[in-house]
Amino acid sequence: MIDRLRGLAQSDSVVVDPTPATGTSLDLLLQHLIAACVFSVVGIVVFMGCLVLMEKLTPFSILHEIGEEHNLAVSIVVAAIVLGVSIIIAASVIG
Repeated sequence: MIDRLRGLAQSDSVVVDPTPATGTSLDLLLQHLIAACVFSVVGIVVFMGCLVLMEKLTPFSILHEIGEEHNLAVSIVVAAIVLGVSIIIAASVIG
């Protein structure tokens, strides 16, 4: 098995086709734009769900603490959570 893999790695018979598999470049661009929009909407929905879940899990109201009490510590923690969730969502969308 290993000898066969070495033979495949050393062979010069690999041909790469630089043209897209289907459609023109405009079709491919449109497909990628639609995919980007769909993944953006999915990411925003998941992000909003995480914010609602975070609001429900805390024993206090995050909106009240940030908006009315001007609690800087809660703001920093929420910002860190927002960045973390955003990075996770972006990594999952990229693949």
